[in-house]
Amino acid sequence: MASYAFRLLNVFAPSTFGGNALCVFEDARGMDDATMLNLAAQFNLSETTFILPSSRAQARVRIFTPGHEMRFAGHPAIGTAQVLSELLGAGARLDVEFQAGIVPLVAEDGGWTFTAPCPDGVRTAPPQHSAGEIAALLGLRESDLLDAPLWVDTGADQLLVPVQDADAVRRARPDAARLEQWQPNSLGRRIAYVFALEPGTGPDGRRLATARYFYGKPGGGLEEDAGTGSACANLGGWLLHTGRPTPASVLVRQGDQKGRPCRLRLDVGADGRIRVGGAALQIGRGTVTL
Repeated sequence: MASYAFRLLNVFAPSTFGGNALCVFEDARGMDDATMLNLAAQFNLSETTFILPSSRAQARVRIFTPGHEMRFAGHPAIGTAQVLSELLGAGARLDVEFQAGIVPLVAEDGGWTFTAPCPDGVRTAPPQHSAGEIAALLGLRESDLLDAPLWVDTGADQLLVPVQDADAVRRARPDAARLEQWQPNSLGRRIAYVFALEPGTGPDGRRLATARYFYGKPGGGLEEDAGTGSACANLGGWLLHTGRPTPASVLVRQGDQKGRPCRLRLDVGADGRIRVGGAALQIGRGTVTL
């Protein structure tokens, strides 16, 4: 038998019991793919990460949901960076290898910030369904939409649904019985990121946005993610694609309706570089014996 150490963190957390929960295995050498997938299902969090050696970066990280492996995801990147910084005694910068490529992470503002892995630029595609059909699947009216929904990929492809205001975000009520009608992404996942840019700015001068992220669970049913860094990066891609002014700084508020408030910092440079940051709070650790 072998024992594997893990840590539990809350990412994008403004307080101890906020944020998006994450499990990080400190050293996954000796695990096969099935073991990683089974452990992700055992912990039943939105993602679990596994740290491995890398010949190209300071570490290689694999990300698993309870149903499949992901090329990249934001809150796992930030939470794993916090663990790696302690394990490696690293400074304020880490280069981490994900399936999507080498992602730089920098310690700043009491947390970590990643640069979206989209070296070839933001990829976009129109959805198969009409705007009205997508609004209806989300329990909204077509008049609630600010612009046409759009597939955006800055490391993970997701359907972005811009709506008129935060009230429309809060009113979204997707029907799990109609989940099979949703267009799947490249991994076969059915997902939608509903967001609204709000007037005015927050106390730090950032523009405010409210967002919710819905996805189909393995085996059926819908779930809402508390805080989604990859979708936040795709919001940056949407800003670029739609010609919004840059540089841009946004504070994204997500997870409040789940009782797990998350606060994500989005920065889009005039050069098109997209950066997402937030806090990572470690709340526990332990071992699993296999």
